[in-house]
Amino acid sequence: MIEAAMIWNEPNNKSHWDPGLDPEWKLFADHVIAAGQAIRAVNPTMTRVLGGMSPIDPHWLRRMETHGALDAVDVVAVHGFPLDWNLWPLSAWPDKIAEIKAVTDKPVWVTEVGVSSFGAEEVQVFGLERTAELLRGAGVPRIFWYSLFDLPQSWGAETRHREAEGSSYYRHFYLGLIREDGSPKPALDAYARHAEEVGLMQWFHFHDPRLDEAVAWMKRLGTRRIRTGLSWADSFRPGAIDWFDRQMDALADFDVTVTFCFTPAHLGLAPHHTSPAREPQAFADFCAWMIDRYAPASGRQQRTAEAPRLADGAEVQSPELTPLHFDRDERLAGERSAA
Repeated sequence: MIEAAMIWNEPNNKSHWDPGLDPEWKLFADHVIAAGQAIRAVNPTMTRVLGGMSPIDPHWLRRMETHGALDAVDVVAVHGFPLDWNLWPLSAWPDKIAEIKAVTDKPVWVTEVGVSSFGAEEVQVFGLERTAELLRGAGVPRIFWYSLFDLPQSWGAETRHREAEGSSYYRHFYLGLIREDGSPKPALDAYARHAEEVGLMQWFHFHDPRLDEAVAWMKRLGTRRIRTGLSWADSFRPGAIDWFDRQMDALADFDVTVTFCFTPAHLGLAPHHTSPAREPQAFADFCAWMIDRYAPASGRQQRTAEAPRLADGAEVQSPELTPLHFDRDERLAGERSAA
C-alpha cells in the first residue's frame, strides 16, 4: 500500500532541478503547492512529503516556507551521505536533524541515506550500523537506506559528478547491499538486523528486470517499508501504465513512499527532466492521477483512474493548452495527444 506521496526528489540539487531556470525555487514551490493540493483532493488522508533536500539546508527550507510550499505538505525530508559526499562527519546526523527541526514543526524523515562500499565493504557495514543508531536516537520516524542493489555500471549515474572527479562519480555504483552480479555484501546481514525499522530506497527503471528479485530479497530480509518512484516523464512511454501497474502490484505487501518527479521533455521550460514544467498544474495532474489509481480515497475502487484518450479525430496542440480551461482528465488527455 502507498503510505506517502513524495513531491519530487532532491529539488535543491541541480542534478534533479535546474536552478538556472528557477534560481529562487519559486516555480518549484508552485509545483509543490499544486501537487499537494491535487493529492489532498483525491485522497485527504495521504501523507504528502516535500522532496528530500540534498544538501540538508534549513535556509532553503525557509525559502520554501516563504513561497508557501510547506502549507501543501505534511512532512519534510532530508538525504545525506556523509561518508561519501557530504562535508560533515557521520556523527553530525543528530545535529543535521536538529537544524531542520529548528525551522519547522513538521516531522522530518530521512528518505535517503547510504554508504558506498567503494573503498572497503567493512566501511559500509560500520556506516549502516552507526547511521541506524544515530537516526533512531534522533527520533527520526522514517529512515530509508539507499539502496538494495548496486547501480549497474552500464546504466550511468544521474548525478552532477563526472568521471574526472576522482571517486565521486564511481561511488554511485557501490551503494547497494547486493553487488551487480547478485551476490550479497557483508552489509546485507547488518541491514537485516534493522529491517523492521529501516526501510529501503530503491529506484526501479522502466521495465527494470530486478523488480521481482528485489521483492523476494525484501521479504526475506523482513523489510516493511520501501521508497521508490513513478516517473512523470516515463508516463508518456508506450506501455507505461502496464509497467506502473506491475511495479505497484509487486510492492503491494510493503508500505510504500512513492516519489513523483522528472519532467517530460515536451512539457518543460527546457527539454530536460530537471526543468520546471511550463504549467505546474500538469505535474499536479500526474500526481493526482497516480494517487487516484493506486491509493484512492476510502470507498473508491483502485485502478479506475486512467489517463483518458481524446475522441477520434480530436487534436490538442500543447502550446495552446491552458490548464485553467480544462479539467484534470482533459488536460491529461491533451498532454498525451501532444507528446
